[in-house]
Amino acid sequence: MRFRNLTRRREIGANCYLLESGQQRVVLDAGMHPKEVGFDALPDFGPLPHDSAQAILISHAHHDHIGAMPVLQRKQPKAPVIMTEPTGEIASAMLHNSVNVMTAQREEESIHEYPLFTHRELDENRAQYSYRDLERAFEIPDTDMTASFHDAGHIMGSAGILLRENGSTLFYTGDVNFENQTIARAADFPTTGIDVLVVETTRGTYTRPADYSRRAEKERLAALIRDTYDANGSVLIPVFALGKTQEVMLMLHELREENLIPEMPLQIGGLGTKVTVLYDHYADRVRRSYPGFRLLEDIKMLVAPRRPRRGARRQFEYQPRTIYALSSGMMTEGTTSNQFASRFIDNPRNAVAFVGYTDPLSPGYKLRMAKPGEMVKLSKDLPAAELKARIESYDLSAHSTRESIAEYVEKVRPKKLLMVHGEEPSQAWFSARFAETLSGTEIIRPDTHSPIDLW
Repeated sequence: MRFRNLTRRREIGANCYLLESGQQRVVLDAGMHPKEVGFDALPDFGPLPHDSAQAILISHAHHDHIGAMPVLQRKQPKAPVIMTEPTGEIASAMLHNSVNVMTAQREEESIHEYPLFTHRELDENRAQYSYRDLERAFEIPDTDMTASFHDAGHIMGSAGILLRENGSTLFYTGDVNFENQTIARAADFPTTGIDVLVVETTRGTYTRPADYSRRAEKERLAALIRDTYDANGSVLIPVFALGKTQEVMLMLHELREENLIPEMPLQIGGLGTKVTVLYDHYADRVRRSYPGFRLLEDIKMLVAPRRPRRGARRQFEYQPRTIYALSSGMMTEGTTSNQFASRFIDNPRNAVAFVGYTDPLSPGYKLRMAKPGEMVKLSKDLPAAELKARIESYDLSAHSTRESIAEYVEKVRPKKLLMVHGEEPSQAWFSARFAETLSGTEIIRPDTHSPIDLW
């Protein structure tokens, strides 16, 4: 068995990995790089001959893991795409949205190769989707391999992937969270009998305070909401449409039920609403907290989203004493949170609460780091605004801490450890720790395309 990293460089980006055993080929994930555009955002599929893969296995439906899936399917037309059912249904919604985004970018930014796929192509691709339940082993067609999915605790449908071939075993974590979130329960991963472990290293540079607790972070957020309400202001929470929107919705419901925040309306919209419909659809059928609880029906503070005119983007009108959970989480130009923030941050009564990661090059990071009174330009198409609103950040990540991941790896003690999905400094931290704790384990940081013999 041989492993190849098909990402273009060692970092968080277009996740895609190739497993080769003789003439048998299996691909793990097929993402698009969030900071690149056009063909540069795709994995480098060069080492994978046309129509040669027996299967494509998907860990979860975030864009950096599925964004290039339609392009890969075009190159591998006979390969089934195997994943959990929630991942497949969410992926369909996310990819259709991606067509809309790329079509707009083609017009606005002259990216002529966009869109890289079409709505019709996505509908046709669904014939190749193959769904599997958690914890149930299945054969990968036309190979000597079997596989199973294991709950990764990251977002709905997310799964680590266990592969077996002739008595040897590989486990790919995908994105993982070993702690309970409000809506998602902690990962439930195997810990024994794993020869090769392929592990994410996203938060390798983040040091969590010794006194941290998720509960305390929620209570800090509640205090911000109370203060803003008392000032007759509103709170903007930039969120990712998938995962973070639903997490924040349920968190706010909890805080309201506990009387930790006052009664005030919550507004969401766009893709976040579409994904929430799917979260509600699977409310009784997935491993989660509050089974059966339906976000769009059971959260009393939620304002029912109004349907925009056909072809028009929904515009949010500012109202005092309101919570706006709007995507995107990084306030990417052109998104709802970006447009709304430009009309929001010059009011000293308001507050912006960041609850997830913001890339250093993103508008969200720019706002997060801005000083009071600074002129902040969040989009090239909008004027700069003076920052008067209060800005706060909260550690409510859907990714595990580096310590939790390290403890899992040290429990597994694989023969070979491959570190992926992390920047160079993150992987360096893990390498230094494992050099002391994992004697006997070969620690590998896969370079692009370099073949690595696993067994």
